[in-house]
Amino acid sequence: MSVNAGLAHVSTDFMIAALLIYSLALLAFAGDYAFGRPRRKAAAAPVAERAAQLAAVGAASAGAASAGTVSAGTVSGDAADAGPANPAGPVARPERPAGAFRAIKDAGPWVVAAASLSWLGILAHVVAVTTRGFAVHRAPWGDMYEFITALTCVAALFFGYILIKYRAWALGVFVMGAIVIALGLAETLIYTPAGPLVPALQSYWLSIHVTAMTLSSGIFFVAAVLGIMYLVTERYRKRVAAGKAEANPLLDRIPSASQLDKLTYRAVVFGFPIWTFGVMAGAIWADQAWGRYWGWDPVETWAFITWVIYAAYLHARATGGWRGVRAHYIQLLGFASLLTNIFVIQIFVTGLHSYAGVQ
Repeated sequence: MSVNAGLAHVSTDFMIAALLIYSLALLAFAGDYAFGRPRRKAAAAPVAERAAQLAAVGAASAGAASAGTVSAGTVSGDAADAGPANPAGPVARPERPAGAFRAIKDAGPWVVAAASLSWLGILAHVVAVTTRGFAVHRAPWGDMYEFITALTCVAALFFGYILIKYRAWALGVFVMGAIVIALGLAETLIYTPAGPLVPALQSYWLSIHVTAMTLSSGIFFVAAVLGIMYLVTERYRKRVAAGKAEANPLLDRIPSASQLDKLTYRAVVFGFPIWTFGVMAGAIWADQAWGRYWGWDPVETWAFITWVIYAAYLHARATGGWRGVRAHYIQLLGFASLLTNIFVIQIFVTGLHSYAGVQ
């Protein structure tokens, strides 16, 4: 089928719009990072920590309550005197965690603008990828340009999820910055006009194999950004503790190393099974296309190497002696292997997978 040129232009326009909106979101995240309200940290605090703080306030205010003082989250002095005395003091009732949208509103106008722009950009990005697919009448990840734009779309969607789920707007300036750079490079350096696929890729397995690889790569993209932040944060706080560096208010706003470690681990745990399925689906497609499941083609070999490295990270993370910095080096080595496969092996190494579409 011929390419729908009108939809192809619409896709390009929406992709550029997404890039511009992401850039504005990045500026808003940077504004919050530099000038955000102090109560932003309280709005993003884990529920358990907030409940513990309330309980501590309730216990400490037992004396004040008997004088009629009212503390937030505690009973009043009159109510405390009405019944039998509680030797442990008034018991604080844990507050319900604020909803995601309320938490964003409480974090201040910078976060409201950043989150709103992020989701607006994600919407434009999804429309761009979708219309590209309708324009070419297939899954919109058949060449290098389409793969990168789809990968960054998955990364933006995944970040949008953790933005709401974990109140992770402190990560926005880093994750959104990486997405803007990657999408900007795709639009300027490797842009490929909409066109038909080479015959070897004209298979329904494209929608299965490449979709899985795109989803997992987008998740690994976010995990890599979080891993770099972990290493920076860990090194900075160790230097401050050792007296080798002065405290930096901006760096202090980065989430703790333990929080970054948990988010990175959860991202890789989520993406690794999808990558595994993608490798298996690729082997089945190879059997249908070339008559063998595995032929040590450069791309499939490097995909297996990437799988081994991420498996090693998960094993290291589950082993007490390899948690922390060393485990994150393994995770970043896995992402470096993934990038090598995309930008080096597929472009410069001749093989059966040389369909990058880079002109």
